[in-house]
Order: sequence, then structure tokens, then C-alpha cells
Amino acid sequence: MTSALHINGERLWSSLMDLAGIGGTQRGGCNRQALTDEDKVGRDRFVAWARALGCAVSVDEVGNIFAVRAGEDASLPPVLMGSHLDTQATGGRFDGVYGVMAGLEVLRTLADHRNRHSQAY
Repeated sequence: MTSALHINGERLWSSLMDLAGIGGTQRGGCNRQALTDEDKVGRDRFVAWARALGCAVSVDEVGNIFAVRAGEDASLPPVLMGSHLDTQATGGRFDGVYGVMAGLEVLRTLADHRNRHSQAY
């Protein structure tokens, strides 16, 4: 097992700024409200990133996205991370999305280190 894993802060920042550009406002905020075209673009971007990591992606009946990275032992409890990708009309660029991108960065870090000891959702 890898003793110390560290996230790639530059990659996390880049992902945050990429999503901030989808619905970005002139004052530096973000307007990516649920069920808008911008929301779909942001959701599709996240799904593409998750699939690139080999995650199985599913969407439930109300639109929640689940990206699952299987671990070596499916009997162990999963690690769950997340938040929301949409924003309020005058939301900041980190409104909700930070929790999703932090979870994605954990998955990316595990992949970087070929760590399959735990599964993550």
C-alpha cells in the first residue's frame, strides 16, 4: 500500500477553472443553473473525466451522477465524495463544484499511483 499520496494541486485548480468557464460571469462568478445547457456541458465534462479514469458512470432517476471506481475488495465499505455541479444564478466559481472536483482529484491521485486498495464512489 502506498504510504503517502498527494493530490496534484495544479490539476485540481485547472479542473476547477475549466468548470468555472462554463457559465462564467463577467465578475468572476458562475451561472450554471440546474437543467440549463451550461449544466449539461458541466455534467458531460465531469462524466468524460470520470470515464477517462475507468470509472463506471451511472445517473439515477433524479439526475445524480455516480462515478464508481472499483477497488480490489468489493466487500470493504466504499469511500463516498461529492457535492453538486450546478450553481445559483449568482454563485461563485466554487459553488458546489469544489466538492465534486476534490473527489475527482482523489480518484485521479489513486490512478496516478495505481492504488486499487479501496473503492470510491
